[in-house]
Amino acid sequence: MSTVPALVHEPAPSVEKSGKTYDVFISHAIEDNESIVRSMADELVVCGLKVWYDEFTLRIGDSLRQKIDAGLARSRVGLVVFSPPFVDKGWTNYELGGIVTRTISGEQILLPIWPNITKQEVIDFSPSLANKVARSTGMHMVGEIADEIAELLQDK
Repeated sequence: MSTVPALVHEPAPSVEKSGKTYDVFISHAIEDNESIVRSMADELVVCGLKVWYDEFTLRIGDSLRQKIDAGLARSRVGLVVFSPPFVDKGWTNYELGGIVTRTISGEQILLPIWPNITKQEVIDFSPSLANKVARSTGMHMVGEIADEIAELLQDK
């Protein structure tokens, strides 16, 4: 019998086990709620999509990390609202790391939205993310973007 501890452990009992799935996980900075994120989440719901959005999902006393991890793990796409505040936050970078990992493994699709940020600012933050086709809120209405996402998910 080996006394070396196993590298893989069963999840702690406190990990969320609801199994609820989502079509879209919205990763964003709280500063963008009023200008785009809240209306985007509402439009996606109108399109019939199940949305993981902090204002819809988080409740008092929840573990942020556990809820975010569960939402990331159970969402078909990660909608990333890149903005100057997004780039500077720890939680958004944590979420982005999870979305990129799932995208690379083919489990999830990263969908970038660029409100009030230039392509050069995205390149400065992450050259590989700047290579993704994005939608700018300066060129597309929130409803149009939500419709496009819903259409994309219907095709998958």
